Amino acid sequence: MQAFCQTKSIQERLGYSKDTKLLIIHADDMGVSQSENAASISAMEKGSVSSGSIMVPCPWMGDIASYARTHPKADLGLHLTLTSEWKYYKWGTVTPAPQALSLLNKNGFFYNDLDSLYKFGKPADVEKEIRAQIERAKQFGIDPTHFDAHMGCMFGSPEYLSILIKLSHEYKVPVLLNRIAFKFLYQIDLDKFISDKDVLVDNVFMAQPDDFKNGMDKFYTGILTNLKPGLNCILLHAAFDNPEMQAVTIDHPDYGAAWRQADYNFFTGEHCRQLLAEQKIQLVTWKEIRDKLIRNQ
Repeated sequence: MQAFCQTKSIQERLGYSKDTKLLIIHADDMGVSQSENAASISAMEKGSVSSGSIMVPCPWMGDIASYARTHPKADLGLHLTLTSEWKYYKWGTVTPAPQALSLLNKNGFFYNDLDSLYKFGKPADVEKEIRAQIERAKQFGIDPTHFDAHMGCMFGSPEYLSILIKLSHEYKVPVLLNRIAFKFLYQIDLDKFISDKDVLVDNVFMAQPDDFKNGMDKFYTGILTNLKPGLNCILLHAAFDNPEMQAVTIDHPDYGAAWRQADYNFFTGEHCRQLLAEQKIQLVTWKEIRDKLIRNQ
């Protein structure tokens, strides 16, 4: 595909002034657990979170699918999943296992790391599984507003990325794509894969272990006070620090129950609301982007 340029900024294409600071505050990992679902829903309804995405293969997908059916205005996409990283809490393919063996370890679960996935996962099996996850979501009444990828599982392989973008065009939904991330994290020139059908996010932010150690309030305050005009996205993981989430994340040093509680606390707090107002940040959703820029073409 050829690189392209737009005469209008993403802000203007969405109906805002070109100097508007657009922000998607996005909750990953819905469907993993009841704790994750409850906290993410609360953060969307009572806090500042504007979007979320669902992991279809996970045990609590049915719960969040029920919410999606009864709340059609909620901005819920698919966190397409090819890994299962927790120590004891596991999941596998939506595709019947014999049809996607290259994606599964000896115990019949997704690999817990990306290196194994990229080494063994056949692109044909990846496409079959990702399509199955999309169709399962639709079967459960979810109308996906966008696609993204758990642990970036679709981003580090050019073959997987091509599949993801192809399916996004087929289903007419945007994908979380950012040139900087692909260049520095995956050493991939995104312009070789995209067309004028695709929407790019200017900046993507996600807390790292040192940010958690130094305090989430400090980290997120810094992002919001220094946000630039354009389309920005904050990726977070909201859950309650309760026995269920502690068991899910046991022996996992990062992104555990306390981390997820800290994400929830900030984005449901008054300080966050004040910062958004003071910095004149306009919250947007993937659904708005999908309906205005993808399905209106």
